[in-house]
Amino acid sequence: MKTSLASIALVMTASAGAADLTEQDPASVGMSAERLDRVTALSQRYVDEGKLAGVVSVVARDGAIVHFEAVGQRGADDDRPLTKDALFRIFSMTKPITAVAAMILYEEGLFQLTDPVDKFVPEFAEMTVLGEDGVIRPAENKMNMQQLLSHTTGLSYGFNPNDAVDRLYNEANLWQSEDLDELTEKIAKIPLKFEPGAQWHYSVAVDITGVVVERLSGLSFDAFLKERLFDPLGMKDTFFNVPPEKMDRFLPNHTWDPENEKLVQLASDDFVQYTDETLFSGGGGLVSTAMDYLRFCEMMRRGGDLDGVRILSPKTVDYMAMDHLPGALTAGGVGENPTSTLMGGGFGFGLGFGVLTDTVASGVLSSEGEYNWGGAAGTLFWIDPLEEVITIGMIQLLGSPWPLRSEMKVLTYQALTETK
Repeated sequence: MKTSLASIALVMTASAGAADLTEQDPASVGMSAERLDRVTALSQRYVDEGKLAGVVSVVARDGAIVHFEAVGQRGADDDRPLTKDALFRIFSMTKPITAVAAMILYEEGLFQLTDPVDKFVPEFAEMTVLGEDGVIRPAENKMNMQQLLSHTTGLSYGFNPNDAVDRLYNEANLWQSEDLDELTEKIAKIPLKFEPGAQWHYSVAVDITGVVVERLSGLSFDAFLKERLFDPLGMKDTFFNVPPEKMDRFLPNHTWDPENEKLVQLASDDFVQYTDETLFSGGGGLVSTAMDYLRFCEMMRRGGDLDGVRILSPKTVDYMAMDHLPGALTAGGVGENPTSTLMGGGFGFGLGFGVLTDTVASGVLSSEGEYNWGGAAGTLFWIDPLEEVITIGMIQLLGSPWPLRSEMKVLTYQALTETK
């Protein structure tokens, strides 16, 4: 009988007696403190070379924090030391949180994955598709909830200026919408890139997932996350709007100037100000800390429970971390593409998470069954149910050209002295 990785991890965690997410001796969980210092050295090298202002990195195993370091400074133009409790724009690392929010309602029986999205979002009842011949036609199929959670709906993001549909996304000024209802109305008027279920394409689907959560729960999306996820998990520093008393911990964002080989600190954010926001983007609107995001990841690693608070069933966590893409599915688009951008291959996509399906094809030391994602400003995480490892890296560099994820993977796994 086949046993799931998540179930194995849950049993092993219980038998190991791990608890509390406290910093512990790495040797107690089969890791080398000396070798983990190489993660800190990597961060320091990036800072010394002027490629990053600062890095907060966390490695945990069996529920024990074995590495937690802040290296560098707050910004290229802010030489105050970076602190472990710094607030980061996590952008698309919001997406796994939104998927969990949806699956809470799934477990309550409020929807089935086979349900059409327009059952909850009637604005999508009459969708159209832009064909390769340039003709807009009524969609033959309706997108369903499983497709919404796995980026196979035909929706897009507007990243490609040479694509006709993406140009319409940009012309719609989606991110100037007052709220999720207005955003939905705008998206529903844009034709799909392809028939739902035809291929994988990174998109605003997770923002529409937030709409579903609002309409099924009767709560605004930010209120639902606070009530059902953040407060129960003790995530006190995760929000769409940064409280005034915490604004001094909110870091500036950066871009990289390749011509002058220089890190450039941005004066402001283009689309989101993180104060007085009413458009609660489930696809990329949250601010968080490394520790808060670790608590979210640890809940998932333990099979949906943290500190005696159950968010999801272990069976649901296991299901979310499976590859939901058909074997012949063709990935498309740009952004955090699970079959190309993340590691070069060996990836599928689950419900809200990228999923590693082939460690050899990925070209990086890792474990099959790992699930993960990242953010547009270079933040990253992965959860390894086999080795019971979680790694989180927090930076603020839009479109980071640095291979930080791959490097952190090697330095995390080489620190193991015992494998599962």
